[in-house]
Amino acid sequence: MTKHALITGITGQDGAYLAQLLLKKNYQVHGLIARRSTDPLGRLRELGIADQVQLIDGDLIDLSSMIRAMEKSQATEVYNLGAQSFVGTSWDQPILTAEVTGTAVVKILEAIRIVNPEARFYQASTSEMFGQIQEAIQSERTPFHPRSPYGVAKLYGHWITVNYRESFGLHASSGILFNHESPLRGTEFVTRKITLALARIRHGLQEVLELGNLDSKRDWGFAGDYVRAMWLMTQQEQPDDYVVATGETWTVRAFVEKAAAHAEFDLIWEGREEKTQGIDRRSGKVIVRVNPAFYRPAEVDILIGDPGKAHQKLGWKREVSFDALVQMMAEADLRRLV
Repeated sequence: MTKHALITGITGQDGAYLAQLLLKKNYQVHGLIARRSTDPLGRLRELGIADQVQLIDGDLIDLSSMIRAMEKSQATEVYNLGAQSFVGTSWDQPILTAEVTGTAVVKILEAIRIVNPEARFYQASTSEMFGQIQEAIQSERTPFHPRSPYGVAKLYGHWITVNYRESFGLHASSGILFNHESPLRGTEFVTRKITLALARIRHGLQEVLELGNLDSKRDWGFAGDYVRAMWLMTQQEQPDDYVVATGETWTVRAFVEKAAAHAEFDLIWEGREEKTQGIDRRSGKVIVRVNPAFYRPAEVDILIGDPGKAHQKLGWKREVSFDALVQMMAEADLRRLV
């Protein structure tokens, strides 16, 4: 029988890659969509699958929307990837973030419980829940200490998923995903901000790359690898929670250096007080300027995950290295601006 999947956040980076994966596995893919952006299908179109998914109008924060989506899709697997997912914005819109990223999860779980309690559920949790880290390497056993409204909201979504699993016997799993990037990443995220800025500088559309904390360290992987882990969780006999990560950590500075090398630029680093005049792009040099406005009110300095449980129980391993990821993103943005 054909499996039916419902993906919230299908128009986002992860939703698009997950939809592509499930279509290849002959799923009928349905996506919940709140039509707020001018081109919500851009990522699906870029992957060539926009006409292969069935879209359902609805909103995460509306229980009736979720019940209708469950009924219309006849979903046997539900993947909740929808959220206000930018950490910086969560400081400016903490209440919206709490509703869309946090309490919306319980509405999805209620819809599943009402319509089809046999459906399998995946919740997109995040390494930002660890925040002020309690252990050098974070695993499923590491205590949480979120440092942003986004992290706090995700923590609610994570624990309510555990609660519904334990209280109602739902097949509900959470993937504690560390940073995962791709050419489909939103331009508000630092990795894509870097690769797009370098491409714009190459084409004379921008002069300087401005960033915040260059020494912030993250465990960066490829989103296309991480959606495989999501699917694998829903295929297990028993639901559980898994850290999905590479086990490596890199600074923002290192990401800039590698992306600049692929764009064939040399770098000139500026501190908070330094100012350098614009440089002719033909010189092959780029100014990277530290802008205090891009610092968070509470910084998360380092995150690095232990994917051992996902390796052992899911048989999952990443396929794209950090260097290959940076190259993929840098080259994609250079091509886009040709």
